This record gives sequence, structure tokens and C-alpha cells, in this order.
Amino acid sequence: MEIEFYGATSGVTGSCHIIRVRNHTILLDCGLIQGRRVEMEKNRNRFPFSPDEISAVVLSHGHIDHSGRIPLLVKQGYQGPIFAQNATVDLCDILLQDSAFLQEKDAQYTNKWLKRKKKPLIEPLYTVEDARIALTNLVGLRYREKKEILPGVTLRFQDAGHILGSSSIELFLDEDGVERKLVFSGDLGQYDTPILNDPAVINSADHIIIESTYGNRRHKDRKNTINEIGQIISDAAHHRGNLLIPAFSIGRTQEILYYLGKYYEEWELDRWGVFLDSPMAIRASKVYWEYPHLYDEEATKLRKKVNEMPHLRNLRLTSSPQESMAINQIKSGAIIISASGMMTGGRIMHHLKHNISHSGSHILIVGYQANGTLGRKLVDGQQTVQIHGERFRVKASVHTVGGLSAHGDVDDLTRWLGNFKNNPSVHVVHGEDESKHELRNTIESELNLNAQVPAAGDIIRL
Repeated sequence: MEIEFYGATSGVTGSCHIIRVRNHTILLDCGLIQGRRVEMEKNRNRFPFSPDEISAVVLSHGHIDHSGRIPLLVKQGYQGPIFAQNATVDLCDILLQDSAFLQEKDAQYTNKWLKRKKKPLIEPLYTVEDARIALTNLVGLRYREKKEILPGVTLRFQDAGHILGSSSIELFLDEDGVERKLVFSGDLGQYDTPILNDPAVINSADHIIIESTYGNRRHKDRKNTINEIGQIISDAAHHRGNLLIPAFSIGRTQEILYYLGKYYEEWELDRWGVFLDSPMAIRASKVYWEYPHLYDEEATKLRKKVNEMPHLRNLRLTSSPQESMAINQIKSGAIIISASGMMTGGRIMHHLKHNISHSGSHILIVGYQANGTLGRKLVDGQQTVQIHGERFRVKASVHTVGGLSAHGDVDDLTRWLGNFKNNPSVHVVHGEDESKHELRNTIESELNLNAQVPAAGDIIRL
């Protein structure tokens, strides 16, 4: 029995780890590498295994940095099952087809430039049809349901509290009478966040693979975060500009809508037009609505009371390109929630072009921004940025609100690890170098657990 560390060992995207037990090879996640173009080109590199030799894939959740190379894996020969929590299966139906559409569009755009330069054209990483074929391999399971997925390999999903359907993965492994339990945290959510439950308690493992996105940081207090958002909305109204909220379509968008509804009167939102300008987010919000049994206590009570999430009377869902373009005629009084969350593409880019150089506009950043992304450049205070090949001066007010992150901070991560009672070995992945190493040090000093930071290609015998 062994783990080979592969993806998300040198950053926070491209999650993928290889488990070998008996004669089986199992993948934990198969995510897309995101960020700078030079990083994204690594998605075209060969897998360090033959896809047709994989026995099973186990998926922690639907975000593309965890699921986005599954269509490529199937395209290259994998034909086996892909196990995921039921809600993750439904979200992947949206996310993977959208990712494929973007792959096709990106290839079309790149080929126009290559054709002018008389260079060889490229194929998309995978197509919408490839994604649809891959989706037929998904097998949904409930939380806490134990299932033997291969001889000697039993799987159980536990709620990770990150997005709908997100899971920490328990693998019970048996080889030649030797039993080991491996736990993969997946992406862990914050405790006491709205809509979703807290990360589930798991109290035993021999080995733990844990993410470290915020392994060296503490989020702002939730109450202070809510007050800060209210103040930003008030300031934007005073400056008579628009408020742009780049948000991940899955999870963050639904949380933002929840708060806008909950504090509708207090934040005087009746003077705004609120636009959800993301076809994927609109579809994902409907999926969220179909899984009320996964809500936390507060959201459950609210749903029973009004039979919907907190009501936004002035919310407009803009699905079509024409509706999206019409928003850019509005010079003030619009709250625009749009993807992508890291501002690497999508409709938010067009809204930025129309607002980023206006001193009355405000940009509210509510999620993690990876190195090399436009979002990270704004967080770092760059005065000029490039959007669609044009340079723009940043005159809009940029606000970073860390308290809404769907990722747990260092206190959440150590709280989750503190439930384990049998002295497991801990392997820290899915973070930038400083974050990983500082979390490792915290785990060793505060929890007295043996922790290490593996590199790509490292193999640990279980």
C-alpha cells in the first residue's frame, strides 16, 4: 500500500493523488491546474500513469481544481467509476460541461492568433462531448454510506462543509491482512458558516492528507465581516457607482445571495439593482435548492419559514449574453455578482472593463486569489492591469473581505485535525509553500503529530 503525491503539491490547484493497494490504482481527485497561462499549459502534460490502468476515481467535490481533468482522463482511456457525493454529481454536470465549453472557446481564440502567425493549431484540452461522456461514469453516494468499491478498498464520504456535496474521504484499505485507514480532508470549510454544516468529525486514521490553502492565516471574525460588507455597500451608494462582486459560481455566490437577502433592510438594498450574471451560478443555485437536507440548522429553519432562501425582491437573473451586456449601460446603483471568482475569465471581465477605471466603482473580493490571477494583482494593489489585451488604470476601490472564504483557516484546520485520537501521520498539500510549511509546523507544535510536506512524485508506504 502506498500514496504517490502528484497534483496540488506545488500550489492550490490541480488536486490529484495516487493510491496503490493490492493490484489497484485509485485516484483521489483529478483537478485542473489554474492560474498563469504557463501553469495552465501543464494540463496538457502526460499523466504519470496510464489512464486505462486506473481502477477507480474518488472525487472530493465539484470545483474544477479538483474535478476538471476528469474528462481528459476518460478521453485518454479511463472507463471505470468516478465516486462522488450525490450533490457533487449534480454540480459536476454543470461544472464540467462549462469547463469544456471554455476549453473549446480558448482553443478557438488561440488558433486565430496561431493562424495569423502561420503556426500549428491546437486542439481543446477536451470538448463538451468529452465532458458528457465522462459524466456517465459518475456514481453518487450519500454521506456516511460505506461502500466497498474494490476488493480490499472501502469508501466513505463525510461532510467537509466547503460547498454543497464537498467531502472528506475515508478509505479503509486491506492488503494481505494488513489494514490501514487513509483520510483525505478535501477542501475543508469554515465552522459556523451559513447554509452548510460544519466539517464532520472523523476521529481515527493512520494517514491524513490535508489541504493548507489558509494554513498560515486566520480569517476575520464573521460578525465583523458582515459589518464590513454593509459598510462597503453604503460607501458604494454614497459614491454613486456600481459594486462588482467576482464570485465562484458554486458556494460563494449562494452565500452572498443569502446575506444580501438576510440583511436586505439593514443594508438598504431596495435602492440597488442586484444582478446575478452567471448562467452557471444560476443553475448551481437551483441545485443547492434541491438538497435542503444538507443545510445547517439556521438555513433549514429559514427555508421552512419562507420556503426559499432570504428573499431578494430586486434580484435579476441574467442568463443571456444580451442581458449581460445591457448591465454595462448602468453607471451606478448596480450590484453585479459574476464569475469567475479569481477574475481569470468569464463575464466579470467585461464588467471590470466598464467599471475598473471609474473612481466611484467598488470591487468586493470575497475569495481566495491564486498567484498570477487578475484578482491577486488587484489584492496586491497594482495600479494598472490588463484585461483582454487592453491596459486599464485601477481607479475603483478594491476591498478584500477574507471572512467569507469557503476554506477553513489555520484554526479550522487544526480544530478538524484535533478530533483524531490515534496519532496519525499528516501530509500537507494544496497550498502555497509558505502556507504548507507553516501549517506543518503548527501541527507538530500544537497537536504533537508527525507532519510532512510532500513534493510531486514522493511516495509514502502505508
